[in-house]
Amino acid sequence: MKNRVLITNARIVMPDRIIPQGQLIVEEGCIDKINRRSENRGADMKDVIDAEGSYLLPGFVDIHSDAIEKEIEPRPGAYFDPDLAFAELEKKLAAQGITTMFHSFSLAGAEWGVREDANAARIIRRITDASRRRSMIRHKVHIRFEITNFPGVDTVKELLEDGMASLLSFMDHTPGQGQYPTVDDYRRYMEKTYHLPFAQIEQVLAAKEKGRQMSPATIEKLRQAAIAKQIPLASHDDDSPAKVAFYQERGVTINEFPVHLEAVLFARRLGNDVCVGAPNIVRNGSTGKAMRALDAILEGDANLICSDYYPPALLHAVFKLGTENLSLCEAVGMASLNPARAAGLSGLGSLEEGKQADLIIVNTRGGMPVITHTIVDGILVYAANYRVLQGEAREQSA
Repeated sequence: MKNRVLITNARIVMPDRIIPQGQLIVEEGCIDKINRRSENRGADMKDVIDAEGSYLLPGFVDIHSDAIEKEIEPRPGAYFDPDLAFAELEKKLAAQGITTMFHSFSLAGAEWGVREDANAARIIRRITDASRRRSMIRHKVHIRFEITNFPGVDTVKELLEDGMASLLSFMDHTPGQGQYPTVDDYRRYMEKTYHLPFAQIEQVLAAKEKGRQMSPATIEKLRQAAIAKQIPLASHDDDSPAKVAFYQERGVTINEFPVHLEAVLFARRLGNDVCVGAPNIVRNGSTGKAMRALDAILEGDANLICSDYYPPALLHAVFKLGTENLSLCEAVGMASLNPARAAGLSGLGSLEEGKQADLIIVNTRGGMPVITHTIVDGILVYAANYRVLQGEAREQSA
């Protein structure tokens, strides 16, 4: 049996309001009671956490993060064992407030690295097995499939049928559209990321163009496999209403990182969820030529945020939005309740009685938000404290 836990003296951030001096009771891994501190019903609790006036938030649900790929292969050609990478990464994620992570694996037909299809499939199976045996946080797999990767279709279909994925997105990184408006944009990316010679980049471009001609059949085969397993579908880097409509007609309900604002507006008119990257919010712009995520948020049309390539950004984006642009309740919902709903995880994402007790306590240090406690399924999986050095002690430590 799980212990009963009382979290007291907290600013509890609920979907529609903040309880300034509240307490929350966890029982059997679920949120049992939420009330004001004066209504003390937790005197008999075995475990009591004093939030000391900090914020109590639902744990973040991150539906798109490439972090696992970077943990396994931090430099091109430098590989670490997937079990080691998985174990080390989840400790970082717990400290960053991410309690449900969709590890995003790109199956793009690469001939090298973690994005080579057979290698990616093996890693997906290994971390899925590891997460089912013992883990700190909740782990899901998000398969990002390059629609030009015709040879990889059967590999992805098998992963979907075997229950190895909880989200499937369609990507098209063919130069001339989407994330790479010109061929030169794509060449620069390949040179910078993989240090490939010109001739090899040209071979990649030719293979992509050939695969693109087969993409309608590829998309149809995989979307049917995903729908059969009730796996949500997403599209990636949509650059026009026409592309949004194309994917929406094929069952896509989440549009990730639209390149232009008109694609965002059209997606929301169709009733889709629109996901933008937390790093874009924190840095106030894209690393490429895409729109500012904040513009889509201020229009009221982007309603999900994910960590994309930098998990620490999620916490900082939430508090940046919650102090500068939105209410904190709205900002928190973009990283928790909204992505949980979009991914079909109805028991997660908000502080409401009866929901799973995935919780984070957030304080500030030096004006920045920091996680002091992370609770998953009612279990304290992470806690941190900071030394305070003053006067002579600080000078001696310099």
